[in-house]
Amino acid sequence: MDATPLSALVLTVVFSAIALYFLYFTIRAGVRDGILQADKKRSGQVATNQSRRADL
Repeated sequence: MDATPLSALVLTVVFSAIALYFLYFTIRAGVRDGILQADKKRSGQVATNQSRRADL
């Protein structure tokens, strides 16, 4: 089988789609973890602020 321009284009598109698929899920996992960290940090700040109010 000869590597025609059409098959080269198809291979490029397929490999690009696979790479973008993995990139999508990598970014999605990073955003999810960032949101979870922010929620945890906010809940810790709320608890700290409440304990400071109790001390007053």
